[in-house]
Amino acid sequence: MAIIFEKTKGLTDKPTHYCPGCTHGIIHRIVAEVLEEMDLLDEAIGVAPVGCSVLAYDYFNVDMHEAAHGRAPAVATGIKRVHPNNFVFTYQGDGDLASIGTAEIIHAAHRGEKFTTIFVNNAIYGMTGGQMAPTTLIGQKTTTSPYGRDEATTGKPIKMSELLATIDGAKFVERVAVNTPANVRKAKKAIKEAFKVQLDGKGFGIVEVLSTCPTNWGLTPVEAMKWLEKDMIPYYPLGNFRKPEEVE
Repeated sequence: MAIIFEKTKGLTDKPTHYCPGCTHGIIHRIVAEVLEEMDLLDEAIGVAPVGCSVLAYDYFNVDMHEAAHGRAPAVATGIKRVHPNNFVFTYQGDGDLASIGTAEIIHAAHRGEKFTTIFVNNAIYGMTGGQMAPTTLIGQKTTTSPYGRDEATTGKPIKMSELLATIDGAKFVERVAVNTPANVRKAKKAIKEAFKVQLDGKGFGIVEVLSTCPTNWGLTPVEAMKWLEKDMIPYYPLGNFRKPEEVE
């Protein structure tokens, strides 16, 4: 009997720990599918730092390395330089990449390090209790901004894709979302293009993925999808910010 659909070999059989409605699972799935489809499972090395994705080493069916909070780009740099023929990627959240790890990601991009980053932006610190993150929207309530984020005291949310796109060493920068089937397909396409940039030796690539956090947003999974569409995407517009001509 012909197989119409099966679980990707890029994921293990271990159930994930993510909250109901969290879209980390969708992102894991499409990253794993791309790794399998590009025949990278045997040569891929992933780096997971602290955050909701801290247990990614249990889920991706590739060699994985754990990094300290925010330090995944530094670890990935070392791995890629020691093993230049391996495919190296980091899987990071916004509290990790856009806060404690800001310098790490900016300088890795500046140096043009030849690894790829999957950047999950859910506008909040998820694992540690729902504190305000650098990506938290103005007016958004968190455990450390109970009255809503105030621009006068905390500034505006940082737009990492736009920032990294100004750096010459960053050869591929795109923001996607996984709130609809159409957007999931576009996200997978962007991840595949970013992976190809690394395989072609072009330089650093990053795909920012807008994701939901129903638990810390205080919403149902359905409401969270609607909030992402209504509130996050207008501030964090989807699209490509930087791409080598050879990928087009």
